[in-house]
Amino acid sequence: MSAVKRMIARLDRGEHICFSESIVLIDALYSFVPVRFINGVGSAAPVINEAGTNKGSCKIFYFARLHGLSPQQTLALFGDYYRLDVLQHPEATDHANIRTFMRYGWEGIHYEGVALVARDSQSDSRLK
Repeated sequence: MSAVKRMIARLDRGEHICFSESIVLIDALYSFVPVRFINGVGSAAPVINEAGTNKGSCKIFYFARLHGLSPQQTLALFGDYYRLDVLQHPEATDHANIRTFMRYGWEGIHYEGVALVARDSQSDSRLK
């Protein structure tokens, strides 16, 4: 089973994923290209992420869309930033990308380029 399929299986079982685990997986399988992305397209206050800012959010959202993850699976990839910082403090204003994605989902995400480029096929075998 590939590393991506193992991660998705963990998400499906409701296992807690750490943000760092998500980033390690993405970095092992993809080269990151900083691109501008907008979260909350069409809303009154979209989150505009210039190229090179909010790299973790950029990577996770792009990876999740690439692999057809649901909004809930995607949010779980943020680990404690989602589970503790956001869910336990619904009135806070930190983690704007997570909070905006919770409101607008995939319809609100727009990338102005390709953020992740697949590495060679050997990358996945290093994650076993």
